[in-house]
Amino acid sequence: MTYPVARLHEELAYIAYHFHWPLGDLLALTHRERLRYVGEISRINTRINSGG
Repeated sequence: MTYPVARLHEELAYIAYHFHWPLGDLLALTHRERLRYVGEISRINTRINSGG
């Protein structure tokens, strides 16, 4: 089973947009690390947008 390339690009773009990390650093992340950062960014955005 392979990970969908479109999904990988979405995750990389999401993290890059918020953290401004270079592509090489993003590509060095494991799948688990990427998902962790995506989740953390999402939680931060939700908290900010809800006024908390």
